[in-house]
Order: sequence, then structure tokens, then C-alpha cells
Amino acid sequence: MHELVGALRSYAWGSRTALAELCGRPVPSAHPEAELWFGAHPADPAHVVLDGAGRRSLLDLVAADPARELGWAAAPFDGTLPFLLKLLAAEEPLSLQAHPSREQALAGFGRENATGVALDSPLRNYRDDNHKPELVVALERFEALAGFREPTRTVELLRALDVGELAHYAELLAAQPDASGLRMLFTTWITLPHNALAGLLPAVLDGCVRYLSSAGPRPFTAEAKTALELAEAYPGDAGVLAALLLNRITLEPGQGLFLAAGNLHAYLRGLAVEIMANSDNVLRGGLTPKHVDVPELLRVLDFEPIALPVVLPEPAGDGSVRYRTPAPEFALRRFDLAAGAAHVPLTHAGPGIVLCTAGRVRLHDRDGAAVTLARGGAAWVSAADIDIRAQALEGRAQVFCACVGSTAGLRVPVRPEQRAGLA
Repeated sequence: MHELVGALRSYAWGSRTALAELCGRPVPSAHPEAELWFGAHPADPAHVVLDGAGRRSLLDLVAADPARELGWAAAPFDGTLPFLLKLLAAEEPLSLQAHPSREQALAGFGRENATGVALDSPLRNYRDDNHKPELVVALERFEALAGFREPTRTVELLRALDVGELAHYAELLAAQPDASGLRMLFTTWITLPHNALAGLLPAVLDGCVRYLSSAGPRPFTAEAKTALELAEAYPGDAGVLAALLLNRITLEPGQGLFLAAGNLHAYLRGLAVEIMANSDNVLRGGLTPKHVDVPELLRVLDFEPIALPVVLPEPAGDGSVRYRTPAPEFALRRFDLAAGAAHVPLTHAGPGIVLCTAGRVRLHDRDGAAVTLARGGAAWVSAADIDIRAQALEGRAQVFCACVGSTAGLRVPVRPEQRAGLA
């Protein structure tokens, strides 16, 4: 068990205050801070603080001895850590995006390799060959667009805006209120010629303004405000229209949001813990100055409408709450620790990452090794580290424990004593 130093990523949509405040650094930061990566992705691995104050990347540590570091999880995931844990701070909206399935990632990665696109090229869609199911858990109120809304409800929204230029599209979707209708409408909007978009988008935004100033019930207030906010950040972007087709979600602290492959989404603002399969593959369709590849996005999108994909924490029976997802690569639990309470067992066996998001905690294992974490701090727990326990210091504390998920679907035998406490 060792302290883990995350890799800080700076993107334009990040915050100059959220991560700095969480980690106890000066505010504001010099640059927007968007993500703090705790994982072993080759693009930006975290670093383990070794005895004697030396450091080694988690990627190299795992690769050097996967049996020791990953234990039972080494076999099903080819000796690599299968998940990536992050802190995410969005001050502005992220791009309109989706992630590929495993099969799509394998094909896309191989295709771009064959055509000679450099791994660090800004034109690259596939930076690895893995899929990227992901779970985000709000640390504060978190706003997002996620998954295609039920079409009949979207028809109600388009009609409520009372925009003449939208009437034709609303009736087309009303005549085919299913995945095919959504595909048709999204494809039409996202590929509109510039002159057509220049006529439609201002009319839609004017309709949003009228709707928000109208009397009586306004059930689509959040959707209309979001369209105006996106248009201000990305004027003339077809992604603003596409956003009208998606579920508008507000997560309260502690609530989660799970996205499987192919679900179109855009995180809007807020601070959260995020965990995903160990991948950095993103297909963008708009709302960004980065590379946009609409044909490839259309190739991976799942147009089936979904209900709000909110994941509520469930009591796990050990003092924690868990966030259930179908992803075999990861499992996430949260512990809220009271000051002065006895040491709380976190895991009986690694591998995993413990992230402190409130207060200060002391971790120790059965052999007496100990690590103290402040807010924003993390620790790497190898498979060789047994019976990890935590205690809050100087008040209440909160930690998230990221572990490998259920491997039942992968047909890999796992002994019960190895699985204890990990999911």
C-alpha cells in the first residue's frame, strides 16, 4: 500500500478553483484544471510513492509484476489495471461525445494504425483498443446531458418551443417515435449545411427565450436554458440542436450516472468522481474546438432512447454504499467515516485505489503499513496488501474505493477468498 500521486490534466473546460480547493492548493490555479487521473493509462499514468521517497509510474509497477500487484485480476485483463479513476471538474460544458464498444474500438484502433495516424495526433479518434463504459458520482450538484430522451417527450419539447422552423422536424419525429426516428433527426441536424444551420439555430434560440419568459408551467426550463448556454459557449454549433434530443440530468451529491458504449452525452458543470474502463477513446460530434468526426460518431452511436441513467447508492452491508453497474472492469464504493470511530475495513484484498474526498484518513493494512490521506489524496492497494482499514482523523471523512468489478461474464475462475470485499 502506497500513496498515489495523480496526473493533472488541463483542458479549456476545466475549473481554476474546484480541484485546487479540493487538493488544498492555492486558488485560482494558473490554468484550468479539468481532470486528475489515478490509474495506469499509458497516456498519463499516476505515480506511486515508494519507500525512501522515490516514485514509479503505476503503469510500470503493474507491468513489472502483475501477479503481485493485480493478483486474481491479472489473468482476465492481460496483466493490466482494467479501470481508470478520476476527479473531474467542469466549469464549462464538455464536448458532445460517445465512446465505442470493445469491437468498435479494436476495429478503429487497428484502422488508424494501418493508415499511419500518430497516437498523439489531434486527428486521432482511437488512442487505444478498449471500450469505455463510465460512471460519474457527483461531489456537488452536477449537470449533464446523457442518452437520447424518449421521442414522444422530445416532440413535446419541440412543440413547446413554438418555433415555426422546428414544426417540420417535430412532426417527422412524431411520425416515427423510435430509435430510427432519432437517428434520422440527429443525423439531419448534425450534418446541416452552414446556411441552413444559420437559419434554424437562431430561430430555435429565440424560441427558447420566449419559452423561458412565458407565463404558466414550463416543464422544459432546464432544457431551454441549457440550449442558450451551449449556444453562448459554442455559437453556430449544430451540437446545440442535438442537445435538445438528450436527457437533461441534475445529480445531487452522492448520486451517480452510468453510461454504456454508444450513449451520446455531454457533462455540463460540476465536480465529480469518475471511474471507467482503462481507455481514452472519445468520438466527438460538436461543442468543442477539438477534432470532430461526425461519420465515425454516427458509426458508434446507440440511438435507442433510455430513461434517466441515474445510479443511486445502495447500502453494501459493511458501512459503505456501492454504485452498481454492469461493467466488469470496475466497482466503486463510498465510505463516510465518523471521527473517532473504530478502524473501518475497506477491502480484504487488492487491487484497488482509495481516494479521499473529504477530511483526512489514515489507512493501514494487516502488516502495519500505513498511509495518511488528505482531501484529494489517493493510495494504491496491491493484491499483496491484505485487510485495509481506515480511520477518520480530525473530524468526518469520506473515501471512495475503486476496485475491479465482477468478472463472471469473462468466464475467469476467481476463488471466493480473493473476491471478498472487492465489489
